[in-house]
Amino acid sequence: MYNKFNKLSWAVAIAAAAIAGQAHAGGYQVNEQSVSGQGYGHAGRSSNVNDATIVFGNPAGMSFLDRAQVTAGGTYLNVSSDIDNATATRNGAPVHTDGSADGDMVPGKFIPFAFYAQPVTDKLAFGFGVYAPFGSETDYEDGFIGRNLGNYTQLTVMSAQPTVSYRFNDQWSVGAGLTYNRVDGELHRQVPTPTFSGMPPSVTGTQELDARVEGDDDGWGYNLGVVFQPVPETTLGLTYRSKVSYTLEGDYRARDASGNIYVNPLTGEQQEKDAQLDLTTPETINFSITQQMSDNLKLMFGASWTRWSQFDEIRVVDPNDPNGPPITYEEQDYSNAWAFAAGGEYQLNPQWVLRAGVTIDNTPTSDEFRSARIPSDDRRIFSLGAGWTPTENLTLDFAYSYLTERSTKVDQDREDASGLITSTYTADYKNEAHGFGAQLTYRF
Repeated sequence: MYNKFNKLSWAVAIAAAAIAGQAHAGGYQVNEQSVSGQGYGHAGRSSNVNDATIVFGNPAGMSFLDRAQVTAGGTYLNVSSDIDNATATRNGAPVHTDGSADGDMVPGKFIPFAFYAQPVTDKLAFGFGVYAPFGSETDYEDGFIGRNLGNYTQLTVMSAQPTVSYRFNDQWSVGAGLTYNRVDGELHRQVPTPTFSGMPPSVTGTQELDARVEGDDDGWGYNLGVVFQPVPETTLGLTYRSKVSYTLEGDYRARDASGNIYVNPLTGEQQEKDAQLDLTTPETINFSITQQMSDNLKLMFGASWTRWSQFDEIRVVDPNDPNGPPITYEEQDYSNAWAFAAGGEYQLNPQWVLRAGVTIDNTPTSDEFRSARIPSDDRRIFSLGAGWTPTENLTLDFAYSYLTERSTKVDQDREDASGLITSTYTADYKNEAHGFGAQLTYRF
């Protein structure tokens, strides 16, 4: 009973982190692939061509670059959480004398990226990018009151994208990119487990096992984009990013307080097993419009749609018996989500450009299934940025973003194989984040 349940813990956490996935977008899906775009809230992601980060924003936009260039940088995210009214139970008894809920469970993280774009002719361009499309990490204190449901989750997805763009005329351009994606994940949970003594064994109490699992896989996807410029002052962009399918495989280990692999005294089975989960990250569509209002002022608006609804269940199977009944089944009930952004750029002088933007980002999660691993809700993001071009070939961009989430509640429980609730956790969360970005663009 305990073995099957513990193996699932890893798969559920990795799936939830990947799907709920953005620090500056829905859930924890990473949105940090451009600091110049961060400055105006990514409002013109698919339509505003500033530098080589357009390889990610819209591959069709590469054809609007006049020469080869490389852009590299990153954003440092400082996330904080205020946790109130936290309560938990274990096997029906309150957890109050040996638990804490201090918050700040998301470590500071630097998210890097690098892009290169190379015009070949006045119509054809190639590019390449390396970036993180998904990522999540929650790391609660050792005595976290909800540790029986999960106290550490880490997920990293890195992507490499070769890209091509072709411009038919002054108005139309198309582009496509192939993405290779690598996912790595790790989960920790303190698993309440009975202690036994005597022959035949009888339950004498409860211990906590330190359950840890690591898993990884890779998968392929693609990006498509189109840019339409009906007049020189107006640019419209549309980008589609495909879903990516993974089969996560990893090792599960549970150790007792002495650091030894736990052996179930009833079955003699070691808690060192395999687990497998089929996971599909959702496709996204982004539309944006950039309008040149004057020689110095440019305004942008963008909308993004993510098909979260395809993540409606988690089904974990034993890789040694893939046609057998699932180890477990959990409903997720995610909903498709929209995000909207508005922003602008003002060219102060030939060397300096100023930026600002605001983003409204709706969560795909539901109140019923929100967990301590991803306690997020609807977000509002306010951004400021600037670009400095000291020479014709070099630009330095800087940006700051403040993210605030709507106050939300986690009301979570966990059942054993027989359907009996073994652990519960309830708390009120208020999350916020500060993002500090910098990037360099060099033109050849």
